[in-house]
Amino acid sequence: MSRILLLIMMISTYALASSGAESGGTDIVQRTVNFLLFFGLIWYLIAEPAKNFFAARSQGIADELQKVQDKLSESVTLKKDALAKISDAEKFAEELVVISKKENKILNDNIMLQCEADLETVTKQNATLMEFEQRKMVRTVVEDVLSEVLSQSSDSFDKEAMAGVILKKVA
Repeated sequence: MSRILLLIMMISTYALASSGAESGGTDIVQRTVNFLLFFGLIWYLIAEPAKNFFAARSQGIADELQKVQDKLSESVTLKKDALAKISDAEKFAEELVVISKKENKILNDNIMLQCEADLETVTKQNATLMEFEQRKMVRTVVEDVLSEVLSQSSDSFDKEAMAGVILKKVA
């Protein structure tokens, strides 16, 4: 159908074309018809590709706009996720501070109890060592006194002399 229409337009263009101004009149009607036929032919040939071009261009722009909208919504979602993670991290940090303070107190109390127990043990050991040293010192004094008494003559070995030696050593 379009070929028939094209053929009719071409024939009418040739038939209605003016051959000049021989008759002395104006050929405005023929020129107008020629212009309309030329414009119709151009429209017929160019209209469909122009429509397709502009439709494809509009679709391409719409696709790019949709891609940008998708990226924007994705970045908004990622931002919300990041903010949620930051909020969770802050809560975790606060909980960690509280837990670490509690653990610090427990450890401090345990260390203090252990120190007190160690101090008691050291005190008991010191007391035991002091008793042992006192016994040792008493033995030494007694041995010295006995050796001195035995070294003296057995004639003058009476109670008063022995008490004097012991008092002398103890003082």
